[in-house]
Amino acid sequence: MSLLEVRTLVAGYGDANILNGVSLDVAAGRIVTLIGPNGAGKSTVLKAITGLINRRGGTVTLDGLEISALATEQIIAAGVGYVPQVANVFPSLTVAEHFAIGGGGDRAEARERVLGYFPLLRPQLRKMASVLSGGERQMLAMARALMLRPKLLLLDEPSAALAPQIVQSVFDRIAAIARDGVAVLLVEQNVKAALPISDYAYALQVGRNALEGTGPELLDDPRLHDVYLGVGGSQKPSPA
Repeated sequence: MSLLEVRTLVAGYGDANILNGVSLDVAAGRIVTLIGPNGAGKSTVLKAITGLINRRGGTVTLDGLEISALATEQIIAAGVGYVPQVANVFPSLTVAEHFAIGGGGDRAEARERVLGYFPLLRPQLRKMASVLSGGERQMLAMARALMLRPKLLLLDEPSAALAPQIVQSVFDRIAAIARDGVAVLLVEQNVKAALPISDYAYALQVGRNALEGTGPELLDDPRLHDVYLGVGGSQKPSPA
């Protein structure tokens, strides 16, 4: 049974629909990746799931609870962690302060658990987030989201602007998080890094499902080239 079920999701900005009936499933402990060209609607899917944009149709169900009509804070409380691509840390706060604002209950226990995934952050606890490297900032953003013990972790382009040697380290940690039972829905342009660790993947084109399969299957699918070129698309892509 899927932890997250998205069915025929329609959503957009202003009067324009970006998503035109997207459907997907994510099971607990699995990594599912959304790929596709710029403008396909990948980031919009994450924003629609978290209620950050207007959902106009379809349903979103988390662990049997329909969250389609809930406010963002209610969705987060229901067990969704979200890490946007940009502006995902507070530069004026220390690393330790990020852990403090991200946790509820036993914050000390939660911090130790999360530092197990990101040990490189331990010696940085007193540093301001503004002085961290790009890779450290990305790890901090994920760590803060994990402080609330989410059932589902949404990650938008975690490898963006990272040095190649850091990308593998970030994906290794994502895989470890999934092994511990967290469902991960990942938006990623770096298909060569993301698809090999993905249990399943969906390729989107102009806000619709175009292809799907296991990560390795999709990576080797010759039709993926056509998806990125827009072959078969009937609409002009809108911003993702």
